[in-house]
Amino acid sequence: MRLFWSRGYDAVSMADLRAELGLTQASLYAAFGSKEQLFRDAVDLYRQTAGFSTTDALAQGVSAREAIHAMLQAAVDAFSAPDAPGGCLLILGATNCAVENKAVQDHLLFIRRQISQAILDRLKQGQRDGDIPKTAPVIALAGYYNTVLHGLALQSKDGATRKTLTQVVEIAMEPANVTYH
Repeated sequence: MRLFWSRGYDAVSMADLRAELGLTQASLYAAFGSKEQLFRDAVDLYRQTAGFSTTDALAQGVSAREAIHAMLQAAVDAFSAPDAPGGCLLILGATNCAVENKAVQDHLLFIRRQISQAILDRLKQGQRDGDIPKTAPVIALAGYYNTVLHGLALQSKDGATRKTLTQVVEIAMEPANVTYH
């Protein structure tokens, strides 16, 4: 998981995987079937561990605003953890793939769309609960927060500090910067 997370799908070779896992080529194929299947298993592990806190936080907030803030802060925590490679495997793991690896790219796109939909659903719930005005442009707001989430991943990968990432979240959550009407 960490190898794919730090380098991305295309930059990891089968030799890299064999060396990292301490397996022979035959054992690697017997255990995982293919590099793509191993990547999918790594993505599943990422979602259950490092990536879980972000989506879990989105579901925990009392108001939509608190949920979005918690999601972005959980992303900062995950992306800037001392033992993490930086960034997000789901966002950066396969953004530019060789044509023959399109299935991997599509798999991550599907997961990212699920996260985008979860953000939109939480904002719509906020409208139903009355903490976001019915007239708020929730589709645009979801796009905005999704863009902030992706930007945090990229900035983290590029070496932004936890302090800087947290400041970005605070700016993104400022009522003056995002109108809910």
